[in-house]
Amino acid sequence: MPQGQPSAVPVDGLTTRQRRNRPLVVLHTGEMKGKSTAAFGLALRGWNQGWSIGVFQFVKSAKWKVGEESAFRALGRLHEQTGEGGPVEWHKMGEGWSWARKQGTEADHAAAALEGWREIARRIADERHGLYVLDEFTYPLHWGWVDVDEVVATLRDRPGHQHVVITGRYAPAALVDAADLVVEMTKVKHPMDAGQKGQKGIEW
Repeated sequence: MPQGQPSAVPVDGLTTRQRRNRPLVVLHTGEMKGKSTAAFGLALRGWNQGWSIGVFQFVKSAKWKVGEESAFRALGRLHEQTGEGGPVEWHKMGEGWSWARKQGTEADHAAAALEGWREIARRIADERHGLYVLDEFTYPLHWGWVDVDEVVATLRDRPGHQHVVITGRYAPAALVDAADLVVEMTKVKHPMDAGQKGQKGIEW
């Protein structure tokens, strides 16, 4: 396997192995598509390593059946039946504790989004998953529904070996600063520029 070399080695008292295996906070932000797609690709690698995968979608409609959800649910069943890979949980708008943009005030939506985050924080405290995908989580942060400082503190102080991947536009500066790996998706060209709408297998 190709292995990149770090540009600098900090004097932090850690061995090379300890530094290599630190759990990461990964942030995919920017205006262009591909943020969630990249996060799910990372989750696929984690599943292959036997990690418990927890996906938490904060904006996607409960009626929108994305291909990744079907695939990961199938991988979760495969793990249950054969032990291959790792367990998978997928929570989205309209299911369980997660929030929904339905009838109600903005305060209602904000309170539900906050409870969604609090459930994630409880899972982090309990070390429930090896990899968390917080899909479109930057929006409740951007809208002020969830306190950025609380999120940063929870991620900074998380126990054990838990990776967290967050996606969405408008990532707050404090989250960018706290993340270990930050990618900004910028648009060079998009089929919509030529009048082409989304299609199966590419957008969902």
